[in-house]
Amino acid sequence: MIDGSRFALNRILCPALPIEQFLALASELGAGGIELRNDLSGVGLIDGLEASAVRAMAERRSLAILTINAIQQFNLEAVLPERERELAELSELAERLGCRAIVLVPNNDLRDKRAPSQVFRETLRALKRYAPILADRGLLGYVEPLGFGECSLRSKVTALEAIGESGASCFRLVHDTFHHTIGPDTLATIERGIEIQPIGLVHLSGVTAPIPLDRCRDEHRVLVTKEDRMESVRQVRILEERGYRGSYSFEPFAPELQRRAPAELAGDLRESITLFG
Repeated sequence: MIDGSRFALNRILCPALPIEQFLALASELGAGGIELRNDLSGVGLIDGLEASAVRAMAERRSLAILTINAIQQFNLEAVLPERERELAELSELAERLGCRAIVLVPNNDLRDKRAPSQVFRETLRALKRYAPILADRGLLGYVEPLGFGECSLRSKVTALEAIGESGASCFRLVHDTFHHTIGPDTLATIERGIEIQPIGLVHLSGVTAPIPLDRCRDEHRVLVTKEDRMESVRQVRILEERGYRGSYSFEPFAPELQRRAPAELAGDLRESITLFG
């Protein structure tokens, strides 16, 4: 059974909920951590509060701030200087928050016509440039491949190759159960195709919509249920069998979930957690 403290909540679950209430929801569920986001329209990363205040709120509830999500287009060299500046600013904030890591999201754009070899080179150069910024603050960078067909970095295998070639010790991998299923990796990839130690975080969400997998988008991502088509529970069992002992963060994007009252959402989350027992 997975200890409840290993579960976490990504703020995309309820972006309109004030951060103190969001922390209270996580604490009520017995979760051990949360993820903050810098892409919530009209909200801000920490609701305009002081970092020290948010850190104190989390510490009072014994909640770890696992990540700030995210640096977008991290592996697109055309915007690399801008992303370096953004990473430096987020890293400074993360340090004040007591946050452990910053998520790095690859370029995800149909207009991206770079060849795979060029993408790999630019990914590697970006990691080498980001490493000193993260290391200076004692932070980790969590590389998150996306399964969408237009994404420039879809496979965990490729991401781990780039991390290895970077020579930096500050990078880890995000395994996302949704993106794993719609991407090129298979269950065999996590059963025997990659090392588990570099996985720093697992994102959980499910899909029940009866549509082709290649048409699944963020708005289809709900909490994991018995009807989940992503096989999230099976993925987690494989990871556990192979020795993963990190956090599992719920990251569903479905608008209908975001509109639910906290009490109703808490009940749904409890049901989902029981599936991983």
